[in-house]
Order: sequence, then C-alpha cells, then structure tokens
Amino acid sequence: MKDVSNETDERILIEEAKMDRRRFGDLYEQHFERVYAFIGRRVQDRAAVQDLTADVFRKALEGLDRFEWRGVPFAVWLFRIARNAIANHRQRTARETTGAELETKEASESTAAVSGPVEDHAAVYRFVRELPDDQRRVIQMRFAEEKGIREIAESMGRTEGAVKQLQYRAMQSLRERMGVRNG
Repeated sequence: MKDVSNETDERILIEEAKMDRRRFGDLYEQHFERVYAFIGRRVQDRAAVQDLTADVFRKALEGLDRFEWRGVPFAVWLFRIARNAIANHRQRTARETTGAELETKEASESTAAVSGPVEDHAAVYRFVRELPDDQRRVIQMRFAEEKGIREIAESMGRTEGAVKQLQYRAMQSLRERMGVRNG
C-alpha cells in the first residue's frame, strides 16, 4: 500500500487510478477506515454501514473520471458521496417505517455516540491490512470474496492444508491484536 502523505502524492495516485483502475485499491485502503467510521457514526445498523461504505467506494470508482483535483483532499469528495448515500438510505428507511417509528429512530440516532462495534470493525480492517501478504490474501478471499478453501488453494497455487494453516495463523494474529486492543 502506498502511503499518501501529501497533496502531490495524493494527486498523482488519483491520476494513476484514472489511467489504471487497479490503482484505486491504494485509494481505497488509504481512506476506508475514515469513511467506514464516518458512516458508522451516523448509521447504527452494522449491515447498513458495511453496505453504504461499499456503495461509497463503488460510486467513487465509477465517478473517478469526473473527479477534478482542486487542491482539496480526496477524502472530502468521498465524504460528500457518503453523506449523499446516508441521506438516500434514510429516505428509503423513512418510506419503510411509519411516522412514529421514524421519530423514535431519528431521536435515537441523533443522540447515539460512536459505537464500539464500528470502531472494532475499522480496527479489524486495519489489522487485516497489516497481515503478511499470503495471510491477508487468504483472509480477503475467504471472508470478503467468500471463496472456499479449495478455490483459494487453486488460485494461490498452494495445497488446501497450506491455505488452512495460513488462515489459522491470520486468525490467531487478529485475535491477539484485538485482545490487546480491547484489554
């Protein structure tokens, strides 16, 4: 992952992603946690937070050619997409609920603090990114892409036993890191 440390680096990375969509992964990794936490503070349903976060990055990738550099961090554009996605989500939810249910839900959302589970999920994503390459690949393929052990083994050119071992080690590492984080 490339660390975008200043405006020039970020601008270059955006231009590279416009020419080669595979480079968008670097922008995704750079901004995922902040976008996920931003949405998580405003939407209390974890599944909705995950869906909205994915939707934000999908829309950003689709609209990348329309993005114009104006000296403002890329994250600002992502947050604007996120705000629109949250607004659309609330409109859909409002249509599905009665007026009384909506008032109760809005009151609880407006007073809710940053939830522990949202922060935990952001930490898990960060910890997965810090795993050794093979372990990270196995975890991403197994859980994000929902592939089976055999399929992962074939894709990586490894035995099923080796993939199971990589998954086990990755899960142990994640458990240890989350345990240290949560005391």
